[in-house]
Amino acid sequence: MTILTPALRDPIEMEVFVNRLLSITEDMNNTLVRSSFSTNIKERKDCSVALFDATGRLVAQGTQIPLHLGSLNGAMQAVLDQYPAAQIEPGDAFISNDPYLAGGSHLPDINIVTPVFHEDKLAFFTANVGHHADVGGSVPGSIAGSLRSVFEEGIRIPVVRIAQRGEIQEDLLRLICSNTRDPEERWLDLKVQVATNERGTVAVQGLLAQMGLERALTAVEDLIQYTRARLERRISELNPGTYSFMHMMDDDGMGGGEPVPLQVAVTVLDARLRFDFSGSGAQARGAMNLPESALKACVYYAVKALLDPELAANSGLFAPLEIVAPPGSIVSPVAPAAVGARSLTAQKVAGAIFGAFRQALPQARIMASGNDVCPAIVFSGRLPNRPGDFVYLETVAGGSGARDDMDGMDGVHVHMTNSSNLPVEALENEYPLRVERYALIPDSGGVGRQRGGMAVVREVRALADGIIFSARSDNHVAGRATGVLGGGDGRQAKLVYKRADGSEEILSSKTSSLRLSYGESVCLETSGAGGFGEPQARALTALADDLRDERVSPTVARQAYGDLVERALASKA
Repeated sequence: MTILTPALRDPIEMEVFVNRLLSITEDMNNTLVRSSFSTNIKERKDCSVALFDATGRLVAQGTQIPLHLGSLNGAMQAVLDQYPAAQIEPGDAFISNDPYLAGGSHLPDINIVTPVFHEDKLAFFTANVGHHADVGGSVPGSIAGSLRSVFEEGIRIPVVRIAQRGEIQEDLLRLICSNTRDPEERWLDLKVQVATNERGTVAVQGLLAQMGLERALTAVEDLIQYTRARLERRISELNPGTYSFMHMMDDDGMGGGEPVPLQVAVTVLDARLRFDFSGSGAQARGAMNLPESALKACVYYAVKALLDPELAANSGLFAPLEIVAPPGSIVSPVAPAAVGARSLTAQKVAGAIFGAFRQALPQARIMASGNDVCPAIVFSGRLPNRPGDFVYLETVAGGSGARDDMDGMDGVHVHMTNSSNLPVEALENEYPLRVERYALIPDSGGVGRQRGGMAVVREVRALADGIIFSARSDNHVAGRATGVLGGGDGRQAKLVYKRADGSEEILSSKTSSLRLSYGESVCLETSGAGGFGEPQARALTALADDLRDERVSPTVARQAYGDLVERALASKA
């Protein structure tokens, strides 16, 4: 099988074209981050951008949040389903967020899609998605594991025009923003999203003016076919067979109950991959359900990361992949099932795929389980200087899995999320909150020849009465990050409520609408990652460094590594 199609006579020219596309998406992403008003976008960078061709095929994606890959693809297809090309005009922009009506992944992720015309012909689309800290619903932040229906999660937006002939439809914008807890912040950020696509449109039109439309479309076709052929070659290098793995979630969002399995069977056949999620748990009662667009994003991300990380993110990546998900399951919910906390399930699905590939890849290319969770904490209260309520959202990092040649990374996001932390100074400047602790947790990474990544503790104290707190997390009870080839498991997570009188209470991982008084705090300890290989094979210098840096306590080290501890300490004496 050859990688290059006949039209690709000049790989250097193709590389230049790819980087030109990526420069456009990077500029769009920078514009969105630097111009936004919400901390969730401007500080945490919880947003993504993409370019599509006129038929809705993905051409290039910004390098931000993998989970948004599905949301943007779903929104793009929904636009074309709702509006034939003949009804799309220059100056239009379309808005959507709904997972059932518009291919979204959950309601806080609002998508904007804008057509790009060249000489009166529809040529491309620019698109972006931003996670808005609140879109209404029954709880601040619009997400809680215990919500039972999408109708409880906020305002549902099918595909509609948010701009026409270059003018934003402010009546519609007012309707959307008025259904949220901070209308001004939503208003400003949505206008920034529209403007971001306009900037990308100008850049794409500049590229077309330079290359010509026909040449640019030929290059796009070549790029997509090259990506497909390159991935097919990577798949054909795998041993044929079916490889399975099961991850466990603590519950289905409602607390208590039985753990929920996430099962995947990956079949390698010729140059194709089949992902069968039969055996996964039933549709969740709570908001843990994973809609179609998000499930696809999990598969696309895992394949790219495992088989060819340098592979361009475009529609060529999708063609060799088949996904089977039983309707009415947690990975294929039926409307109006709640989906707000789908990121927790998405992380476990991605982790399950990584686990299945442990059997298909050589040892040097597999890894232990990471924390495989996207734990989030949300605080809300009255804004002191203007109408509305603030909603502070943060997803907290954990450990990443160890590999054959390296320890897992400490305190990082894994798999489907890639947002930044909110700096303590920015948090305390914006909200009546104080960060009491923010640190790595000793003994949280799984032991092994290579140590699993360490978890994070983040404790936040309320500096006003009536602060509303919610959380969504996992790996507190049943789930955990597993080690491989003798490596130990990562430590499980914990959420603690600390009252003003000094008493403490262990909270459910899906706590919602807890009212905090002045001086009370909540403390989230995320989960660590699995280790790789037998602990007795760990290098003495590495173990000595762990002890010196207090990554591992002497007590735990002696239990796991035995007499290696004394030898490691002696080697540093």
